[in-house]
Amino acid sequence: MRKENKGAVVEQLKSYLNEYPHFYLTNIEGLDAEKTAQLRRACNKGGIKLVVAKNTLLRRALSESDVDFATLYSALKGNTAIMFTTVANAPAKIIKDFAKDKKEESKLRLKAAYAETGFYGADQLSELVSIKSKEELIADVIALLQSPIRNLVSALENKGEKGGEAVADAAAE
Repeated sequence: MRKENKGAVVEQLKSYLNEYPHFYLTNIEGLDAEKTAQLRRACNKGGIKLVVAKNTLLRRALSESDVDFATLYSALKGNTAIMFTTVANAPAKIIKDFAKDKKEESKLRLKAAYAETGFYGADQLSELVSIKSKEELIADVIALLQSPIRNLVSALENKGEKGGEAVADAAAE
């Protein structure tokens, strides 16, 4: 690869690092063409940008970034695919789905991740799956705020129904 092309790749990776707040480093070495196509479709459906890059170029882009990504350098060995996303747990769910495959050689493997301003290792996939997105957190807060009102309305409706039955029973006697 020519020096100009390498520079362009590094600049493209830096723009992805600035555009997407979360990214996962994965190993897709054992995936055949069919599984790779399934992975790309799942990524496109989930709004994930899947990029395969040379480790040296990715390391250069990470080192030129504003954030200190030195923790991730040890994961830059072998075949590396980067999953850039705006939703922190979306790639983790895809990796977990691909891990269900019974054939060991056809699994998608997590190397490391940067999500929610924290670094995660290959053994922390379950923690990454459980991260809630901003929208999910907002929905949880709204549900918590609405809960007392719903309980009050439900109690008033039940009281009204019971009271109406008592009046009907008294009128029947």
